[in-house]
Amino acid sequence: MMGWEMVRSTDARRASQLAAVLLGTTILAGVPEAAFAQDAEQAPEVAPAAAPAPTETPDPAPAVQTIQSIRVTGAERLEPQTVMSYIDLRIGQPYSKAAADQALKDLYSTELFKDVQVTNDGGNVTIAIQENPVVNRIILEGNKRIKDDKILPEIKVAPRQIFTRSKIRADVARIIELYKRQGRYAATVEPKMVMLDQNRVDIVFEITEGPKSKVRQINIIGNEHFSDGKLRGEMVTKEARITRIFSSGTSYDPDRMAFDQQKLRQFYLTEGYADFRVVSAVAELTPDKKDFIITYVVEEGKRYKFGDVKVESQLRDFDGEKLAKNLPMKAGDWYNAKQVEDTIDSLNETAGAFGYAFADVRPEYDRNKEDLTMGITFVIQEAPRVYVERIDINGNTLTQDKVIRREFRLAEGDAFNSLQVKRSTNRIKSLGYFQEKFEVEQKPGSGEDRIILEANVEEKPTGELQLSAGFSSLESFIFQASVRQRNFRGRGQTVGLSGSYSRYSKSVQASFVEPYLFDKNVSLGVDIYRRDYNSFNYYNSSRNTTYKQATTGFQVRAGVPLTEYVTAIGRYTLNYDDVSLSSNQFYSTDENGVYGCDPLRAGRYLCEAIGKRLSSILGLSLVYDTLDNRIRPSRGETASINVDIAGLGGDVKYARLRANAAKYWSLGSGFIFSLSAEGGAITGYGGDEIRLTDRFYLGEPQIRGFGIRGVGPRVIRQYLSQDENGDYTVQSNKSDDALGGKYYYMGRAELEIPLGSGAREMGLRPSIFVDTGAVWNIKAPDTIDCGAGCFIGTRDSDGNQLYYPANGDGTFDTTTTTTSEQTNGTDNLAVGSTQYFTERFVGDSWKPRVAVGFGVNWNSPFGPFRINISKVLLKEDGDDPKTFTFNVGTQF
Repeated sequence: MMGWEMVRSTDARRASQLAAVLLGTTILAGVPEAAFAQDAEQAPEVAPAAAPAPTETPDPAPAVQTIQSIRVTGAERLEPQTVMSYIDLRIGQPYSKAAADQALKDLYSTELFKDVQVTNDGGNVTIAIQENPVVNRIILEGNKRIKDDKILPEIKVAPRQIFTRSKIRADVARIIELYKRQGRYAATVEPKMVMLDQNRVDIVFEITEGPKSKVRQINIIGNEHFSDGKLRGEMVTKEARITRIFSSGTSYDPDRMAFDQQKLRQFYLTEGYADFRVVSAVAELTPDKKDFIITYVVEEGKRYKFGDVKVESQLRDFDGEKLAKNLPMKAGDWYNAKQVEDTIDSLNETAGAFGYAFADVRPEYDRNKEDLTMGITFVIQEAPRVYVERIDINGNTLTQDKVIRREFRLAEGDAFNSLQVKRSTNRIKSLGYFQEKFEVEQKPGSGEDRIILEANVEEKPTGELQLSAGFSSLESFIFQASVRQRNFRGRGQTVGLSGSYSRYSKSVQASFVEPYLFDKNVSLGVDIYRRDYNSFNYYNSSRNTTYKQATTGFQVRAGVPLTEYVTAIGRYTLNYDDVSLSSNQFYSTDENGVYGCDPLRAGRYLCEAIGKRLSSILGLSLVYDTLDNRIRPSRGETASINVDIAGLGGDVKYARLRANAAKYWSLGSGFIFSLSAEGGAITGYGGDEIRLTDRFYLGEPQIRGFGIRGVGPRVIRQYLSQDENGDYTVQSNKSDDALGGKYYYMGRAELEIPLGSGAREMGLRPSIFVDTGAVWNIKAPDTIDCGAGCFIGTRDSDGNQLYYPANGDGTFDTTTTTTSEQTNGTDNLAVGSTQYFTERFVGDSWKPRVAVGFGVNWNSPFGPFRINISKVLLKEDGDDPKTFTFNVGTQF
């Protein structure tokens, strides 16, 4: 490998050679004169003749040589004719020093040659060249933060191009600029070349990336009314601290620094300082190039209050005095420029709602520097009422026009309404088919009272292939997979197939949704599914699988919007349920020889739940939704009422009612507060009781602070031990089965707390919460009391009782078992044990359970992660508190 110093030495040698050529040319140009002088010196002496009359004799002119031939030597890739085309020397022209100099300059300016020499021998000119090498390949070394695929497109020199120093120097500057954009001002690039055969070279850029140049300190000079810390908090750029190790705002960025100046000005203007200005902003790089020190010099000026605030309307539909009474600012309030901007937007929007699309609201300021007041008059300029002339849709290559057009709340010929245009924009965005930055543009029509609405969409992929894996305290490991197309054939239809698997559940589902059936404002959805669920109880702190529920069915639903924000959804569901228990664990043969569920093993409530049944359910929902974002709302409200009636055929008859509501408030500075409530009731009719699998259950995740199904009615089986005196002692081991309830309610209050920019970039969203709820009202089940001891035998895989064979001498062979009750007419010994336990029914209470806690949502590299730490304040006997819960899953 040859260092770049070699390139420098080559250039020096080239310069010396150029000087030698120029000197040689000068010498050649003086040859005739020198020869003449030499001849004069060597001429024989002659006796002087008589002196002629003195006359003036002119000096002889130097002889000028004519170029007889031009020869190019050293050319490898270039043809001699190509070399000749770069210069002006031609055969038959006179040769001169100036012409040779110009030829050298012309050839070097092409950057094709490493060395050039021009010599003249009696009119025979020789141009000796040494071509610059060809670049074989480009090699980057030392770059870790910026990969090759980001640097190479920025480099101008490329393989098979001619090597030139100017190109390499420019590429070095480009690479350094890339690192500066990342805040690495200490980055250096050392270009080197490796000479190869056939006049080729490899170019190596040795990159030393260096650390990110952080902002060590932000100084503010001239601020008197606000502290440095307060003003730094308004800036995007932050000082580097250990608490901001994940923040990109600590890196120096000139554009961000300019933005911070605007942020400072906006802040002071909202606080009434109308004369505020940033006098200077200087960023100094420390000598080690590791940090920047930024200094702002500001001039706050005086603080103003609002003076008289008026509205002058030139529109006949607007009364300026009435509008002025409803303005948010009043005379005497501190001046706030943001409030003025918001008022302008509000007045423009109000005018647009009345059809004045081109209404122009202009504020006229009356600044009084003596009493420090700022009077404002909002002038609403005269404008005509506007009608929609045409709606144009552009950019959709897959999505059909009608899919977009049906989301418009305005039609061609309608009076313009800015609120309806905004709503149309939001509805088109909510489709999810197009890029986020979308707005319905407003353009002048064919007349002053005409407007054209233009939707310039940019489609994005709507097909989704999703694989998920995670771990939760609910179901241990979870695996999910789905494929979905949300804009099938460009018609706005959704088709999907999904499946999931975990320790306690697995499912598969196929779905289809048509949002506009037969181009009418009616949605239709169909789901076909199979869901297997393994219920469980707790034996001590360990989970113990109890019944298994396999549900196969389908649902058909249709939705009709009643208003812009209210939708009615009707549905029909048909489910075939198979609830079963493990025969090995819970079955036995009774004294009548009937093989079936053994209450001693399972409990009567579980034995009553098993069986196969068909559920035919008719349902109706009313949904109200004004949320700004359904995934992470920050404002708006939602509510729904759901009614389901089972009994239109099938084996199950019940009526179920559920209702829920939620409201979100944006409190400013990133704080989001929400309240939500939910409740329901279910009752059987026609003599049917509500089965175990149809009841309501509460616990994690509905009410944090409790385990899964950890709230409400349950049967606790408490095991006992008997000593030699016949006394019973309560053991620590017990089982806990949740039974659900017919009624439930729950509520939640939550405050999302904003963190710094670094935490926001990581996706951390902490919150504090209060959860409450209860589930209750079922018929108390028949419990079992085995305080005197109940024998529970051991059975084989077919459910047969096992016995130890009798030896005939009063002993038994415990090394083998049989299903026969006798051996040679002698009773065998039943295998099993006598267990002592009591069951009690607890938790059937409407009284609220309350838990408070702290939680964090994190968009981790592994996917959405939620952790909760809770403290139960109110609970009932039998409830299962749980302090710590978490859940994590991902899409990849």
